[in-house]
Amino acid sequence: MDKNVQGGKAFGLLKSQQEEKLIAINEAYLTDSKYADEEDLESKLNSFKEKYMEFDLNDQGEIDMMGLKRMLEKLGVAKTHLELKKIMTEVVGGNAETIGYTDFLNMMLGKRNAILRLILMYEEKARGDQQPKPSGPPPRKTFADLP
Repeated sequence: MDKNVQGGKAFGLLKSQQEEKLIAINEAYLTDSKYADEEDLESKLNSFKEKYMEFDLNDQGEIDMMGLKRMLEKLGVAKTHLELKKIMTEVVGGNAETIGYTDFLNMMLGKRNAILRLILMYEEKARGDQQPKPSGPPPRKTFADLP
């Protein structure tokens, strides 16, 4: 990496390099006959890539424990350290400290219902069903409104 690039430029360069790597991995999945039956595979892979990049906090192309914690907190599903370790083990297997992109894709496209996969799928469905949040103060209630 160029030593003269600083601040936001360095981060942008890092993210674009990371995105290129993830796109190359997506291309491999698109040509893999194992996933030929997967409906709308290209848009799913793009969605997974965006989600993955959002939570890669260490910018190493992997989601570490803090990235996973942040992801689940953002989804409103805060987990303890032990629960996070269990999810990591379930996704990657063994005593891995990070979730690589291929592990993430295998989980999301796999038939196994991993905890993280279920949470992410639920979040996608919830986002589609969201109704606009009311703004302003709630309407005034009377005793007749009580159950």
